[in-house]
Amino acid sequence: MSSANHKLPGNQSNIDEFILLGFTNFNLKIQSFLFPLFLFIYIFTILGNFTIITVATLDSLLHTPMYYFLRNLSFLEMCYITVTLPKLLHTFVARRKTISFSACGTQMYCFFTLGVTECFLLAVMAYDRFVAICNPLRYFSVMSKSACLKMAAVSWVSGNLISLGQTASIFSLPYCGPNLINHFFCDIPPVLKLACTDVSGNEIAVSVTGFLVLPLPFALVLYSYGRIIAAITRISTSKGRKKVFSTCASHFISVTLFFGTGAFTYVRVKTSNTPDNDKLLSLLYSVVTPLLNPLIYSLRNKEVKGGLKKLVQQKVGMKETRQSINVISKNNDK
Repeated sequence: MSSANHKLPGNQSNIDEFILLGFTNFNLKIQSFLFPLFLFIYIFTILGNFTIITVATLDSLLHTPMYYFLRNLSFLEMCYITVTLPKLLHTFVARRKTISFSACGTQMYCFFTLGVTECFLLAVMAYDRFVAICNPLRYFSVMSKSACLKMAAVSWVSGNLISLGQTASIFSLPYCGPNLINHFFCDIPPVLKLACTDVSGNEIAVSVTGFLVLPLPFALVLYSYGRIIAAITRISTSKGRKKVFSTCASHFISVTLFFGTGAFTYVRVKTSNTPDNDKLLSLLYSVVTPLLNPLIYSLRNKEVKGGLKKLVQQKVGMKETRQSINVISKNNDK
């Protein structure tokens, strides 16, 4: 028995590792396509979100509440996809597709923490846009630096506390076999299926948590975007209406994708879906959303593009300056 098992009070598990099936039950042709696809998605997501963080940090013009939350979101998305995709890629190439008992609990804790935190962050970002569009004169007083820090801190702390309670409860259950997880990461529903005891109480707890951390933030998102749409209709020029509506529509699609798939998974723990369908559904909120957010929120944003162009020009200018200095130095030596 794993030493990690002794650290969880009440745990009577006699297994010390799980086997992650991932997508290895798909035929070889599909697997040969999925590995490079997931590898590309992971690299693109990391580079895209890292670019946003770098540009928003180095460009003083982007030191605003909106980009402060975008930096938080980008960092979160980098962590979010790193929790699952590297292990998924490992299942395609490794002979032993195992994950230790403690590593499984750690993965679930990190994934759930990041997911809950994102729920709150998306709600805060929607509120930020609501204040910016509907109350522009009061924007910097309402979204002050201290207010932004507090809202971000509450999002991260809430995510950690909620996840800690759920993970500790689930990994306090006895697991005596089988140990095959028909999923690509240690998600709550497939892990609960392996417990050697009645898990109805845990399923209710997961559903209640889902009702708290999904519908409530989403309701704030709906309220914020509802007020924004009402404000858009009062914009006099069609060009202005189109610009604001285009931005808000893309944001709302991303948010709906995340909340919708998350609610279907965690609010309804027991579903008639097959494990393969559950995996595909999980891909939407754990892989596709982190991939889309850099495109939707920032990389198509003129301010971010301008900041990125400025940084590139500065790098090129510094390189040319160094080359000129080297040429001058060589000439002087002659």
